[in-house]
Amino acid sequence: MAKTRKNKEFNPNNCPVTHCLNRIGGKWKPLIIYGVSKKCNRFSLLHKAIPVISKQMLVNQLRELEEDKIIERTIYAEIPPRVEYKITPYGESLLPILYVMQDWGLKDLKKLKK
Repeated sequence: MAKTRKNKEFNPNNCPVTHCLNRIGGKWKPLIIYGVSKKCNRFSLLHKAIPVISKQMLVNQLRELEEDKIIERTIYAEIPPRVEYKITPYGESLLPILYVMQDWGLKDLKKLKK
């Protein structure tokens, strides 16, 4: 049974910022996108990189990112089965946004330490 995301299409004024946040907003998606882009491409690696995320939340966020074509999931027919995630070209187009957020965060953290 497919679960519908309550905010995916909520954009009454057709705002481009709201559209972007509907795709990558929230607490976890930017971290997951960044992790997958840095070769943290297995579920266990992502969970180790973001230990405070629950396994179910990680599964849900990965599914939504896959549904939105930001990452792609490859299942290898091995015993035991292996699943790897890869950022898509569409997903790569989001990386400059994440890098700007990272730069801003680093600068702001330095200000807070003063």
